[in-house]
Amino acid sequence: MIFRQLFEPQSSTYTYLIGCPKSGRAVLVDPVLETLERDLELIAELGLKLAFTLETHIHADHLTSAFRLSAVTGSQIAVPAICGLECATIGVSEERPLEAGSVAIQPIFTPGHTDHHHCYLIEDKSWSAVLTGDCLLIDGCGRTDFQGGDATAMFGSVRDRLFTLAGGTLVYPGHDYQGRRVSSIAQERARNPRLGEAMSLAGFVECMANLDLPYPRKIDIA
Repeated sequence: MIFRQLFEPQSSTYTYLIGCPKSGRAVLVDPVLETLERDLELIAELGLKLAFTLETHIHADHLTSAFRLSAVTGSQIAVPAICGLECATIGVSEERPLEAGSVAIQPIFTPGHTDHHHCYLIEDKSWSAVLTGDCLLIDGCGRTDFQGGDATAMFGSVRDRLFTLAGGTLVYPGHDYQGRRVSSIAQERARNPRLGEAMSLAGFVECMANLDLPYPRKIDIA
């Protein structure tokens, strides 16, 4: 499996390129409009063909490049089916995983940041990783105060769905604002200050209600 983590500094967004060496088919997860040319150059450099773009959720902090990539490469646009987006060509769900050659991407429904958010589990012979989007971040989590967000749902998504994965599962978040690239399920269980084992549901709900975060800069455009 080919796996690349890519960073867009303006929105601190991680995009993930996952490719099958045998078929040459690739998936780009959470692509950002400003990095379209960079992503196309990397895909060509690796000898891959973009088969799908895949979103963890509808974003509020950046614009997706999915539509332009589709126009340039013919890639299909995959989003969580629960969104009901007419502009998407594929709806994914836990019952409908995404495959590109030998690469299998298993969706995990994780509402809380938005009411349609999904994380994506990928496994290779020697490792497993979960792309956590804006649900679980390194030592944190996404906000829950817009787009159908719900702190109680977020707590359940992380504690009951993500934290039940094997401890060695690598955590690749949708954002990081301190230069960190990867964590693990075991690490987040033990030390995540918002969602780790020491935090109660009531404490988490209170924490999220008092963050006083600014309005997302690009949500109206997105």
